[in-house]
Amino acid sequence: MLVAEAVGRALVACGVDHVFGVVGSGNFHVTTAMVDAGARFVATRHEGGGATAADGYARTAGRPAALTVHQGCGFTNALTGITEAAKSRTPLVVVAAEAREPRSNFFVDQESIARSIGAVPHRVTSAAEAVAQTVAAVVEAVHGRRTVVLNLPLPVQAEEVADDALDDVALPPAPAPPAPSGDDVDALAAALSAAERPVFVVGRGGRSAEARDAVRVLAERSGALLATSAVAKGLFAGEPWQLDVSGGFSSPLTAELVQDADLIIGWGCALNMWTMRHGRLIGESTTVAQVDDTADALGAHRELTLGVLGDVALTARAVTETLGAPRTAYRTPEVRDRLERELRWRDVPFDDDSADGRIDPRTLSIALDDLLPEQRVLAVDSGNFMGYPSMFLQVPDEQGFCFTQAFQSVGLGLATAIGAALARPDRLPVAALGDGGALMGASELETVVRLGLPMLVVVYDDEGYGAEVHHFGPGGHDLSTVRFPATDIAAIGRGYGMEAVTVTSPEDLQPVREWVASGPTGPMLVHAKVTADEPSWWLEEAFRGH
Repeated sequence: MLVAEAVGRALVACGVDHVFGVVGSGNFHVTTAMVDAGARFVATRHEGGGATAADGYARTAGRPAALTVHQGCGFTNALTGITEAAKSRTPLVVVAAEAREPRSNFFVDQESIARSIGAVPHRVTSAAEAVAQTVAAVVEAVHGRRTVVLNLPLPVQAEEVADDALDDVALPPAPAPPAPSGDDVDALAAALSAAERPVFVVGRGGRSAEARDAVRVLAERSGALLATSAVAKGLFAGEPWQLDVSGGFSSPLTAELVQDADLIIGWGCALNMWTMRHGRLIGESTTVAQVDDTADALGAHRELTLGVLGDVALTARAVTETLGAPRTAYRTPEVRDRLERELRWRDVPFDDDSADGRIDPRTLSIALDDLLPEQRVLAVDSGNFMGYPSMFLQVPDEQGFCFTQAFQSVGLGLATAIGAALARPDRLPVAALGDGGALMGASELETVVRLGLPMLVVVYDDEGYGAEVHHFGPGGHDLSTVRFPATDIAAIGRGYGMEAVTVTSPEDLQPVREWVASGPTGPMLVHAKVTADEPSWWLEEAFRGH
């Protein structure tokens, strides 16, 4: 067989069951080999959409995915999505055909580009090493939690591989996770024993059933409240002592309780500027600890009282065994009563600004939350609108929220939702987009229709890039560069073959209610004309980090 075929088959043998992208001459044979070996190929309309859909699939499924791209231009088209995946440490293998001849029109230094965006470059260099090099790429992606660019030089793809090269190919088992030191366990247990108001904030590194359960048991023993970073939203859904998301999306009560904590422990969470609001959620005398299985992550964003190198689940269990009798600590009747009454954003009073043919995005989001089934998977694009679906739409667990915001790129939301929908076909997928992101990624509406996804695409349309409008408007700047004329986005959806409705009031959502009740077999687009006067303070937090 040829190298291209051997590489494709080796990827599938190592557990890659979904491959996304756009096929050209350079990646045709490797993609065909993956399909022949049993992987599902999902054709997107742009390589950028393919990259983000693959990212969304891998995050939601908890399994590696592949992106397949043509050499040069196909690779560069996908770079924003690859960068997002790399920054999020998504286990993704980018199978990139490669032109090695500098005089080729397709030549770019793909290895250097990959390294510059935080991905890990690998290359297949010969027929003799092709299978081993492919397995090594998947090992780094899965066990190292990295996005890997596997470059396939065109001349090497055509070399012959021995027929037995794929015998016994499989992904090696993961190395044992690091256990915490006894001194660190004792120090963490001592801090918890002394704390009266402990809060646990669990991030991407604790986003697993094993870690969740271990941290939950420790929180119950120590009297801690449970919060998450945005990417782990839903991890403790249904828990009576959970605070939902800490940081930019925090409800007023969550922000208050985190800020009043005397001990904050980040479990697989970097406690970065988003999760801690640039440090403003940390009290002056608060003890700050962080548990992570990667040494470089400890203290990367925050000065720590205690940094613990160790696996989240192993560390939580070890501390639980070390603690004494159960404590009440932060779990008081008063706190419980306030959590029941004030935690949810929908329970925070607001003045409904719906008027003049526009609906308040809070009113819209609450109405959608009421009519959508509990079993949903929500993907949110970036923009001024993003806090509304993130805050007001509930999710059943951590697999119900797919949040590609590490690079803060507008336009990834729809493709993210495609990947998440394929990973969880048992749930109703919801893509929450702004008008800017929706029109950027509109080509993938065809992908949604072609795949027959029962997806609800909700476009919060304020006819502009609202973050910039609200950030620069108060300074008296000319906003003509960030405002746009009205666009009939519902008509665009219909043009692709979707059901679509324009919404300016809650009553306009009746067709959505009927669509949900029908057991949908295809997508629907909601073009919501939302009020544009309310600045989003969470985007002002983002501007602080620019």
